[in-house]
Amino acid sequence: MPESKKRKKPTTPQPAGGTAAASQRPSPRWWAPTMVTLMVIGLVAVVLTYLTQGDLPVPGLGNWNLAIGFGVMIVGFFMTLRWR
Repeated sequence: MPESKKRKKPTTPQPAGGTAAASQRPSPRWWAPTMVTLMVIGLVAVVLTYLTQGDLPVPGLGNWNLAIGFGVMIVGFFMTLRWR
């Protein structure tokens, strides 16, 4: 009885950004401590702004201290997206 021909498996294309192994590299050792530090500094800035009615952490900025605190926290949270 004749045997059927073996099919070739289609090759998957490589990602445009390089190899898949390169994108899965672990984060540098300083990444996680920096990420956590930024989130804690932002939280402290927001809490200080509320407790001192806008006078601290930077006197004279008023409620812009909230924006600075939330901005620092957002940078820390965006760092979590790249953490491996």
